[in-house]
Amino acid sequence: MHIAVAGNIGSGKTTLTGMLAKHFGWEPMFESVVNNPYLASFYEDMQRWSFNLQVYFLNSRFRQVIEIRQKKKDIIQDRTIYEDAYIFAPNLHAMGYMPTRDFENYASLFELMAQFLQAPDLLIYLRADTSTLVSQIQKRGREYENSIRIDYLQNLNERYEEWISNYKAGKLLIIDVNTLKFAERAEDFGEVIEKVNAELFGLFK
Repeated sequence: MHIAVAGNIGSGKTTLTGMLAKHFGWEPMFESVVNNPYLASFYEDMQRWSFNLQVYFLNSRFRQVIEIRQKKKDIIQDRTIYEDAYIFAPNLHAMGYMPTRDFENYASLFELMAQFLQAPDLLIYLRADTSTLVSQIQKRGREYENSIRIDYLQNLNERYEEWISNYKAGKLLIIDVNTLKFAERAEDFGEVIEKVNAELFGLFK
């Protein structure tokens, strides 16, 4: 199986990916953050580095897709290639951080890759208000994230909601992280597990 966790910056994707991987015995695939050569530069100057960053993520995520197919294991993925193409890149373009010619080049590249993509068996979307995102970003204390603008997070949230409202590619589970604090409360994580079991195996429905 291929399970994927989607959500805005600071929604808890990496945390939940690790927790579910441990609980179910799935192999986790995490987003490349520590070794990303563009991320810190991007937050310092979004206009200069937006295209480079998005192409890096597109390449990294496509490699993950290929690896998932080759391994033929139960894998849970931290963020999907669709989020880069349908949310982050269009948002950067709309906000004036990515020139039209770069965005069209990026979109053409994704369109080519999309022919080889297969949607995950279950997409878990972590829904969070901007205030929740800001709080969790501050808690994890990554220095380069201190410059993230509130309107940037809000715009991303709007695009996430639009994407999820039209998602028809496979099974979808929405987790409201404003109320379900799975990283802090064992009973909340237990509720998440029940929801995942229900979607994948038809249990507790």
